[in-house]
Amino acid sequence: MPSSTRGSVALVTLGCTRNEVDSEELAGRLASQGWTLVEDAADADVAVVNTCGFVEQAKKDSIDTLLEAADLKATGRTRAVVAVGCLAERYGQTLADELPDADAVLGFDSYRDMSTHLRAVLDGEKVVSHVPSDRRRLLPLTPVERAEAAAGVALPGHGDGESFVRARLDARPWAPLKIASGCDRRCSFCAIPMFRGSFVSRRPTDVVAEARWLAGQGVRELFLASENSTSYGKDLGDLTLLEKLLPELGAIEGIDRVRVSYLQPAEVRPGLLEAMAATPGVMPWYDLSFQHAAPALLRRMRRFGGTDAFLELVGRVRSREPLAGIRSNVIVGFPGETEEDVAELERFLTEARLDVVGVFGYSDEDGTEAEHLDGHLPEDVVAERVERLTALVEELTAERAQERVGERVVVLVEEHDEDEPDVAVGRAEHQGPDVDGVCLLRAAPGGTLPTVGSLVEGVVTGSLGVDLVVEAR
Repeated sequence: MPSSTRGSVALVTLGCTRNEVDSEELAGRLASQGWTLVEDAADADVAVVNTCGFVEQAKKDSIDTLLEAADLKATGRTRAVVAVGCLAERYGQTLADELPDADAVLGFDSYRDMSTHLRAVLDGEKVVSHVPSDRRRLLPLTPVERAEAAAGVALPGHGDGESFVRARLDARPWAPLKIASGCDRRCSFCAIPMFRGSFVSRRPTDVVAEARWLAGQGVRELFLASENSTSYGKDLGDLTLLEKLLPELGAIEGIDRVRVSYLQPAEVRPGLLEAMAATPGVMPWYDLSFQHAAPALLRRMRRFGGTDAFLELVGRVRSREPLAGIRSNVIVGFPGETEEDVAELERFLTEARLDVVGVFGYSDEDGTEAEHLDGHLPEDVVAERVERLTALVEELTAERAQERVGERVVVLVEEHDEDEPDVAVGRAEHQGPDVDGVCLLRAAPGGTLPTVGSLVEGVVTGSLGVDLVVEAR
């Protein structure tokens, strides 16, 4: 790696695990080109804020973070603030006009040459802001025609056809690993395909190579990230490619756990369920994107299924893995949603006994079909339904956690609790990172607190909401 001659940079990441991968790829590129990576934006010459543009609250959080970083220019070392990520890609010049405190707003096409752009900003040059476009138009409509064309399209987290370059920005014992980008589905509420583009799979050899590198960095759990993991391989001519990839990842020395995120219920195949249940190292954790359960409302969302089909899928998962963790997100207040639809969603959630459910109130997203649907509900009605469903979910998930008392689990230790010195915090096999519950692990009598990154066997002795209290054995 060359000596530092270009300056220091801090990457501030908001949003999902896919953004985390993108930030670490940017960090790797910048470090390889002479930049010094620092953790705190106040200690950097330039703060690069990797924004999220998914829902209204995420946009607000991104703008607030950009403004906070801009304030550092008056109080700290920071000389420039640059916006990248989904919000920058989605709004580009409009964001730049409304946020003059940001010194540049750069889209995905700028990632490969980010070093040049940052140096220009620090030198006082005016960097042209990104001009948004529908990224779905950059690739052929037919998935099988994309493999060759994708080489000329910026795909953050893929290495863009080069050998991947990545620098870890934390020391967690787990790490996200991107297996694909973009989405071909046309859910009427979702803008992601417009700014992330059409679905493109990473080649298995690239995924495995990066997984081996992560293992060499001390990672014990891989979190496979994409907008739609059930589509993996379709553009490479093999829709069963994920089933073939999982054993390769699980066999990598140093990797103890592989976790698959974001499964589309309508695309879940029996072979995939079988592979996830039968492959050593693949965690019994199913991230199923239900979104709702009322069939007619799901059709307005441009989605498929309903309560009966979803319960059948949950049953198939648990018939293979009775102790599996199942999580999902749901949207309430979608245009045209009736009280009967809400009752149907409540019936599904009550019967499904999911471990974690995120409840989101509908809000319009620019450029989506749902923005123009009739039947928009008043904000107070949406808020009431969010509160109602959240209360139900909190009760149901707490009951589900209580049902696990007595289960034997293996906990991946992630940190030590600062407030309780005798408690380590980690996750069992059925718990995903960041948004699911955690295990509060107490050392065995006379034992010492396990180190971060260790796998500890224990028994669930209690629950606190969705969190589990575990005693090491």
